[in-house]
Amino acid sequence: MYKNFEEQFTGMMKFTPPLYKQRYQFVKDLVEKYKPKKVADLGCADCTLLWMLKFCSCIEVLAGLDSCANVMKEKMHRLSPLPVDYLQPAERSLTVTLLHGSVAHKDPCMLGFDLVTCIELIEHLEESELKKFPEVVFGFMAPSIVVISTPNSEFNPLLPGVALFRDPDHKFEWNRVQFRSWALETARRYGYSVEFTGVGHPPTGMENVGFCTQIGVFVRKYPQTSEFTPSEKPAEAVYKTVFKAVYPSLKDEKYLQNAVVGEVIFTAQIIKQSLLDRLMPEHKEHNDDPLERKSKFRPPVKCFSEDLERLLAEKSTEPFVNGDVVYIPLATIFSLPKVNQLCGTLEKLRQLIAGKVLLSSDGSAVMFSIERENEEN
Repeated sequence: MYKNFEEQFTGMMKFTPPLYKQRYQFVKDLVEKYKPKKVADLGCADCTLLWMLKFCSCIEVLAGLDSCANVMKEKMHRLSPLPVDYLQPAERSLTVTLLHGSVAHKDPCMLGFDLVTCIELIEHLEESELKKFPEVVFGFMAPSIVVISTPNSEFNPLLPGVALFRDPDHKFEWNRVQFRSWALETARRYGYSVEFTGVGHPPTGMENVGFCTQIGVFVRKYPQTSEFTPSEKPAEAVYKTVFKAVYPSLKDEKYLQNAVVGEVIFTAQIIKQSLLDRLMPEHKEHNDDPLERKSKFRPPVKCFSEDLERLLAEKSTEPFVNGDVVYIPLATIFSLPKVNQLCGTLEKLRQLIAGKVLLSSDGSAVMFSIERENEEN
């Protein structure tokens, strides 16, 4: 809701990109810098920031909290995995959860986060909620980093149409001195340092009013084993889960096996075709019947890379043809970077493809029947 009101006022200031996008980009840049694995967005609203952060490869857990479940439900589908996520699973795991509740309440599900963001949140809190907010976020959750953004009231006279507050739901809007005083006291009480910055530069000649949005970046000074250890977690959960998505990942054995089998078949087919292409001239000398040659060998397909040819040439154990079967050593396939990265060990590769790919009796090579393939083609 606030984003729509803001666009009405700040659009006349010609912020490029729009101010809300600048705030989200600020958070994304912070994520790229500190590489947090677990991130929570308090006051997530329409989930736009969460949607942006799900593409950050370092993040494995994303949680959004908001007091309005309906707003989250309208947009939560954006956080669901796409078909491509199943076709090409990522190496990292990713779980996204949306929770309905108040930042004035403690819930054990919010413990253990590296980064907590509160983007344009605190000005929406009632006085009683604002008093509890520091203890919940800094005392109980105690993440390594907290980012808080809020309107800078000194900028308001530059926004046409703003009489008192930028949004009718705002309970207050602080100037820079007020925000700085609150932030420094909160940081001192809970063992954090804080740096101040912002987004939305003022017009030339009006620099004295500061940024349109003021931002405080809080960094915890002490590890959680110190005197600033989070409070004892409550006995009961108070937040209600409204959405949860677990993305497919190569850390899941099922998806890893599918990826490895696909890569092995693809690689083996290329190696097999490379071998047959090399054998065709030799076969031609002993067989002048073009129809029979065509039934035995497919036309050359130049779909393999120079790197693959080089790796094959360096191997002491080469693929070979025995009768109507092509044998491709598993060690040769394992030596290729993508397969090696996925499996880690040759034995792991053998385990993952067992029963999915035809192997020789000793499990040392992948087997392909030339005649059966020609019949299928």
